[in-house]
Amino acid sequence: MEKRGPKPKRIINEKWNANLAYAIGLITTDGCLSKDGILIDLTSKDREQLLNFSKCLGVNFNIGNKWNRKGDECLRIQFKNRIFYDFLLSIGLTPRKSLTMGKLSIPNGYFFDFLRGCFDGDGTFYSYWDKRWRSSHMFYLEFISGSKKHIDWLREEIYNRIGASGYIGKDNKSSVFQLKYAKREAVEIINKMYYNRRVVCLSRKRLKIEKALVTENKQQEIYLVK
Repeated sequence: MEKRGPKPKRIINEKWNANLAYAIGLITTDGCLSKDGILIDLTSKDREQLLNFSKCLGVNFNIGNKWNRKGDECLRIQFKNRIFYDFLLSIGLTPRKSLTMGKLSIPNGYFFDFLRGCFDGDGTFYSYWDKRWRSSHMFYLEFISGSKKHIDWLREEIYNRIGASGYIGKDNKSSVFQLKYAKREAVEIINKMYYNRRVVCLSRKRLKIEKALVTENKQQEIYLVK
């Protein structure tokens, strides 16, 4: 008679909610699924990021240390769970996903929670004064991926929901694709991602956005006065 191993234990509730969607966004960008079918890794330089991940999945994960090839120290969470691993496979994540990932199965009501996780994982926001124009304050919201299929899917999903087109560029130095949104479109996405003050997020990125929007609002007031 064939021996069966112990039944896999469920440690994470896979029922969709805002926090789970955010955690999936972090895994999509900063996470890794091993080829053994059981190990999940999330690496970040931000301890807050990993604490948020633990909070969202309802598990008090141990945070360890990791060093990359350059010798830089990072933090990481590693855990083994076949049930959650299989759930990640079922929505479209795979081992060695960075260059091959395509669309993911994210419920409509939680897409912008997922997108906020992607932004906190591999996104960026920057602003500057454009010297070509008087009092021209510019800012951009950017999502990054090594997979063209995935970045195309993100762009399509955002457009279908709010009509923001953005544009895709490529960083020739690192061969990653960049999905960028400027000013009005960026604000539309920001308002969808940060729909209230209680959403889980990386505080340093939200603060950076808030400071830029304060500057933008002041500029708009100046234009109205004139």
